[in-house]
Amino acid sequence: MIKSAFNEGPRFTSNPLVREHAVGGCFLLVVLLLIGSLLHSTISWMWDDQRLPLSKIVLQGDLHYVSANDVQSAFARLEHVGTFMSQDVSVLQKVAESIPWVAHASIRKQWPDTVKVFLTEHQAEAIWNGNALLNATGEIFNGDIGELEEEHVKLYGPDGTTQEVLTVWRDLEHKFEAIGLSISSLVLNDRRAWQIILDNGIRLELGKESLEERIERFFALYKNLGSTTERVSYIDLRYDTGASIGWFPQQELEQENTDD
Repeated sequence: MIKSAFNEGPRFTSNPLVREHAVGGCFLLVVLLLIGSLLHSTISWMWDDQRLPLSKIVLQGDLHYVSANDVQSAFARLEHVGTFMSQDVSVLQKVAESIPWVAHASIRKQWPDTVKVFLTEHQAEAIWNGNALLNATGEIFNGDIGELEEEHVKLYGPDGTTQEVLTVWRDLEHKFEAIGLSISSLVLNDRRAWQIILDNGIRLELGKESLEERIERFFALYKNLGSTTERVSYIDLRYDTGASIGWFPQQELEQENTDD
């Protein structure tokens, strides 16, 4: 007798390997969900403004004009200081570099609540136009002239001439030092004419042209003036040859000596 295959019901086989993989997959999924939930909770906790606030400042660098209070006051002007996780150090760097005397700031965060601030100060090379300061590269920077620890040359010039005037001063200063003089002020006016005031009070009018030749002419003249240099008010060298000398009145000199 032939049995019809259609009379038999479906057959299912139980495979232990398949069942084991299914259980392992479910376990892995549960573990991943738990890890994801834990990470989410941890990140949410760390980014919470009430958690891990940046509350300490460590100031580093060879500093003479900038204090920890200056840095703290600058950061306090921020509308909001974030947490260890949320605060952008580039924002803190920009604020730190806005502090007078600061040339460069390097900021890094230290777990869990500290900001480390390394500052480099500008080195003042000269006073510019009476109310600003120049560094060694001719860059104008924000600093209090009254805080300068020593005397600095006073340089004057139109906008955009800082490097030119600074370069000329550097070139001339050592030449004047060779004869025992120093430049107190160097001026480049709007007409591009040069003027020098020396530390002994003599004013040199040098004009626009032949600056080096006129300086050499002054040196030759100065050597011939001898002790009469104390009576000289100014020397005008704006000539092709020679110079004109302005003298202090004898009465004025006598009054100065009396005051001394």
